[in-house]
Amino acid sequence: MPVVDVDPDELRYLTGHDEKDDDELKSDLFNLGLEFEGWTEDDEFQLEFAPDRLDRLSVEGVARSLRYHYGDDRGVYVPNTNSAEWTIEVEDQPEGRPYVTGAVVRGLDMSEGALESLIQLQEKLHATMGRKRAKGAIGVHDLTMLKGTDLRPTDEQSSSLDLSGGQDPTEASEEPQDEMVGDATVETTGANAITYTSADPDEATFVPLESDAEMTPNEVIERHDTGQQYGDLVADFEKVPAIYDAIGLFSFPPVINGRRTEVSEDSRDLFIELTGTDQWTIDHMCSIVCYALEARGGTIERVNVEYADDAAGEYAGRTLERPDFETRTKTVTQDRIESLLGVDLEPEQIIDYAERAGLDATRVVTDDGVSFEVEIPPYRVDVIHPLDIVDDIGRALGFNSLEPTYPDVSTVGGRHDRSVLEDAARDTLVGLGFEDLLNFHMTNEAENFSRMNLSDPDAAAADDALVGLADPVTIQEPYSEDYTILRTWALPSLMMVLENNTHRRYSQDLAEIGLAAGLDEGQNTGVSEHRTVAGALARTDASYEDAKARLQTVAEAFGKDLETPATSHPTFIDGRVADVVLDGETVGVIGEVHPKVLVEHDLELPVAAFEFRLDALE
Repeated sequence: MPVVDVDPDELRYLTGHDEKDDDELKSDLFNLGLEFEGWTEDDEFQLEFAPDRLDRLSVEGVARSLRYHYGDDRGVYVPNTNSAEWTIEVEDQPEGRPYVTGAVVRGLDMSEGALESLIQLQEKLHATMGRKRAKGAIGVHDLTMLKGTDLRPTDEQSSSLDLSGGQDPTEASEEPQDEMVGDATVETTGANAITYTSADPDEATFVPLESDAEMTPNEVIERHDTGQQYGDLVADFEKVPAIYDAIGLFSFPPVINGRRTEVSEDSRDLFIELTGTDQWTIDHMCSIVCYALEARGGTIERVNVEYADDAAGEYAGRTLERPDFETRTKTVTQDRIESLLGVDLEPEQIIDYAERAGLDATRVVTDDGVSFEVEIPPYRVDVIHPLDIVDDIGRALGFNSLEPTYPDVSTVGGRHDRSVLEDAARDTLVGLGFEDLLNFHMTNEAENFSRMNLSDPDAAAADDALVGLADPVTIQEPYSEDYTILRTWALPSLMMVLENNTHRRYSQDLAEIGLAAGLDEGQNTGVSEHRTVAGALARTDASYEDAKARLQTVAEAFGKDLETPATSHPTFIDGRVADVVLDGETVGVIGEVHPKVLVEHDLELPVAAFEFRLDALE
């Protein structure tokens, strides 16, 4: 879950509620779904929240939610924007990273807290929506250090250099005039232009952030710390993405910005550019940043994005006006709201709660009953289903105010047999000295396969008898590269925990009972799910015999006959690995983990482990 650092004094300032003490703020934040995790060294809140609310990745976004919660703000708010004075021209579109967007923000009071919040928001958006900069990356620049190419025609030529040094175009002696096209008035393009293009990584030069030396993009990738961290994103490009102004290269996205346009506490006007593989993603990342800066007193100014006629994709030959603050609408019926929340509400109450959640709702009466057209602000990228709207209305109502009621059914509830079995197996493992874990069911291909010395099923035909090697269920649009599939077995999760706890004392005996899944055309859903039992012993004397002794105890506790015939499995050492056979059925594997896997996880002690299906204990 994302964790964001928030200064409580900044929260009080941005919400206008200086009377709130820290405990009151924690309680109010908890009601919004933000859980207090602790304090930072700088006496800031560490808040954990659902990863879908990306608008809360900054103190400004959290303060906005609180203001709605307090009733200080209501309904959808869309910031006013000034006419475009800057244009991003897309020429020689970078292959593999074809899209760009941007905005100008003027009149900021960039205090130390505001700058730290902006940097945190930038990096958190990179890690989440931007998928570690692979899908979208943000560059923030001091506008006064940019020199745009002047697009206004002169008597001698259609364009020339703008020598204003990035000054406010409204201070120029001549202002751009509107042109008449038919019966419509169309604004002329922004007077100053920068260019998003492709550059030779061995010829283009600039001075990157945190450096005094001029470098080429390839030199940045080889010698600069940030370049080494993100260079892989452009390693396969013959030409790299680059952004130029009239002076030269000032941004090498998605790797690093130039030092010339570095933002400081003295910066008042900012130019924001975002590049990526998807226009929708970077446009919404831009909206979130603009809303945060507007809350700091900034004035948003539009930017024109001009794609060349031969540009790849759907925007060829088009000019986009950004940031995109267009709102969306969703429809939800009154019956659905009331049935999900379990309360009867008047239409006026639903509209009131929607406005207190930062939405606007309009009552619509049809032959099918009463429904509501709900308007959604541009920063709410999490609202994709009417249920999301019901959740917002419920939070505005206050979930704690809902009275629990018994369901109107004639049956008596009880625990499911699988739940009883799972608890019994968990108690047995804990009794044997294992520490019970609960890990994420989602992981990625590297953790699930290659780091466990398994071939990817896409590269080799899967052996159904080989534990862990199954076609994984893939997430179509993952928020993070760390969570792209459902795990096919649980042992990789235990190895990751061991890897993250090498600083703690040994022995470490870990166990987990959880979900594993794989593609299965024989199932109606196309997915086969099962509960799996995994255990790992990490200690100086861990051996196959230690793991089998514990497995034997589990089998006897459930009246099962255990056999362990020799087998082979890439995750384990040959000759020290066996199948787990319970009552004559092969249900898992046990053995000593292969040294390759140990080295991959930075483990210096031997590990013995086992995994088998939970339903084998029935």
